[in-house]
Amino acid sequence: MSNTEEPSGAEVVDGDPETPVKPVEQAPHVVVTVIESREEYLAAVEAIAAGTGPIAIDAERASGFRYSQRAYLIQIFRRGSGVFLFDPPAIGDFSELNAVIADEEWVLHAASQDLACLREVGLFPTRIFDTELGARLAGLPRVGLGTVVEELLGIHLAKEHSAADWSTRPLPQSWLVYAALDVELLVDLRDAVRGLLADQGKIDLAEQEFAAVLGRDAKPAKTDAWRRLSGLHTVRGAQNLAVARELWEARDSFAREIDTAPGRLVPDASLVAAAKALPETRQGLAAMREFNGRASRSELSRWWAAIEAGKTTDDLPALRVSGDTMPPPRAWSDRNPEADRRLKAARAAMTVVSEQLTIPVENLLTPELLRRIAWSPPATLDLDAVRGALAELGARPWQVDAISQVIVDAFVEAGQEPVEAGEPTS
Repeated sequence: MSNTEEPSGAEVVDGDPETPVKPVEQAPHVVVTVIESREEYLAAVEAIAAGTGPIAIDAERASGFRYSQRAYLIQIFRRGSGVFLFDPPAIGDFSELNAVIADEEWVLHAASQDLACLREVGLFPTRIFDTELGARLAGLPRVGLGTVVEELLGIHLAKEHSAADWSTRPLPQSWLVYAALDVELLVDLRDAVRGLLADQGKIDLAEQEFAAVLGRDAKPAKTDAWRRLSGLHTVRGAQNLAVARELWEARDSFAREIDTAPGRLVPDASLVAAAKALPETRQGLAAMREFNGRASRSELSRWWAAIEAGKTTDDLPALRVSGDTMPPPRAWSDRNPEADRRLKAARAAMTVVSEQLTIPVENLLTPELLRRIAWSPPATLDLDAVRGALAELGARPWQVDAISQVIVDAFVEAGQEPVEAGEPTS
């Protein structure tokens, strides 16, 4: 456990955050240890409670290595307390820590990536400041943690362990230092980003965005999740699709059982190749060069059983799935030319607003919400109707204020455009 009072090697740049600064390399970091015992954990909770100000927090998962998205390391920094690295699998219950910090502001970078795994161990923030999202709203062109730290704090933050397998035990010291630095600078970064937002009059809209991230419901599990199989669109025929489904489900079940990322067992391309080829024997499957992966031969019986099940089932999947989905925008000019004109006009108008406000156009309104209102606009194209429609779709109040009139004007203009000769009308 490291409980240094201030970030090691951190040089906060005084003055105008926009003043170019020469990045400072991090000084050698003190040795960092991981809190694994209940006694160390309770002592850390007490120390964190004695600190002041926001709680900087981050989590490291093992995406691409493990099936689960659980946190394998949780880092916390608070001024006056220091930095603490916790081993969630060893500690299990974080209710005492949550009781101490739940009502404080939590500072995260790209909060949506970590909130689920934090909640899984009992850590539930009530207020957050997202430095990545705040940097976007402030108009910074690149918002990765290392880039923003270097631009606003003048410190070079190495990011070489971002894709590591954090389920590894014991964790190497270089990884732990990397993890500690991720939170040691977050509170200073929060102050710098908040300063930019305040200078631009964007504090209120940023707080609305942070609250929206915090209140966003977890996505429900998709039905027919096997249809996410990369390359599935190349599989033709209901029986072939049934084989693809059975292979995907067999792989997913095995991956869940041994807590390994499915793609590390057999890649998607191999499952698709087998579904298209429909090998007639187990030996034929083993002979396929396209069917590879670390478990492709050691679990051959499993994959062959899935292929046999798919080839003999009467439960054939539909070739196409209907649902509440719009066609892709590239098809709008044929399917709904009026909507196509509305979408293009609104995109162009919102780009102008984006440049004026120095806010990325996708943060003014998500592309999906823009497509939805362009495809099915209110029956009456006036300001009140568009404001209501945007709010119903989930747009935040600041977004409704910023773009409602722009969308009304764009839709009205699009409806007045004459149909060009030869342009499809249905």
